[in-house]
Parts: sequence; C-alpha cells; structure tokens
Amino acid sequence: MADADGVKALSGLLSGIAQKAYYGNSDITEDLLKSEIYPDMSQEEFHALHEKMRGVLKSIATADMDQTQLEAFLTAQTRKQGGGGVSSEQAAALGRFWKAHRVRIRESLLAQSRWEPGLRSMNWRVDLQTASSRGSTSNTPVALVELELGRNGQDSEFVCLEFDELKVNQVLKKMAEIQEGIDSIVHHS
Repeated sequence: MADADGVKALSGLLSGIAQKAYYGNSDITEDLLKSEIYPDMSQEEFHALHEKMRGVLKSIATADMDQTQLEAFLTAQTRKQGGGGVSSEQAAALGRFWKAHRVRIRESLLAQSRWEPGLRSMNWRVDLQTASSRGSTSNTPVALVELELGRNGQDSEFVCLEFDELKVNQVLKKMAEIQEGIDSIVHHS
C-alpha cells in the first residue's frame, strides 16, 4: 500500500510540474505541491525530489523521447550511482506519465516556441473586375486572398490581399524560388 501511495504521490508531483512548466498554470508552486502531496517530507528532501523530477522530465520533454528512447534513458537513470538517478518505481511512474502526457507537452512546447502569429486559415477566389472606379470597363481577373493569422489563446487577425495577374505571377515566381531553396537544402543534407 505504501508503494502505491508513493507512486500516486509521484504522479501528482509530475502532473504539478507539467502544469507549471508546460501548461502555463502559475498557481502551481513548489510550496503548494509539497503541502498537498508530500506534507510529511522535509523541505530539503522535497526540494531535491522536485528538482530531480523537474530535470528528468525536462530532459525527456526536450528530446521528445519515443518509447524506446524513454526506456533506454530511464534504464540509464536507474543505474546512476550516488543518488543522482531515479529508483525503478520512479522510472515506472515517469514512463507512465510520459506515455499519457507526451502529445500535450509536445504541443505546449511547440506553441511556446512560436513568437509570431501562425496562419490559421486561408481563403481565396478570383473575381472578374468589370468596371473601374473611373467608369471604364476592363474585364481583368483579380485574385482576392484572405489570411487568418493568430496565436493560440488570442483572437484572430484577418489580412485581405488583392492581386492582379502580374502580382500573382510574381508571387508564384517567389514561391518557386523558395521551394528551390528548400529542395537544395533538403537534398544536400
């Protein structure tokens, strides 16, 4: 029963660390985790455990370890001498935690690494402009593009662009140059 309580407490600690570090929950503090999960542990012991688990979880998350990598890493951690590693029970709890939270932590890390707004959607159409503001008829095609830009958790910003045939061809030429640049980098690696 004591082992089950220890695993449950460690899972709670890992969840608290993830809440603070990866999910942006600033209400979670080291003191709160200690008082709620490990009230009988000394502050020094808890701080050491907290820092060890935070460091191990950070290593796992930063490397975005798959199951094979995780098993090898945790095996190496259990074999460390001098208290720097983790116990087999801690390794098992870390493995279960990472299996359950990997996708969400990865998405959080990706979202935190984006500084600029991302493209959420793009709509376009081609209209035939039949008259200008001066009253003359032209029958020229016009491409209308609407971009929805935004960051996670924020409202979108919409940008509307209008292109004549010359501008569309210029954009297509630039996109082809970008694709050639990407292809040359990818094929040389």
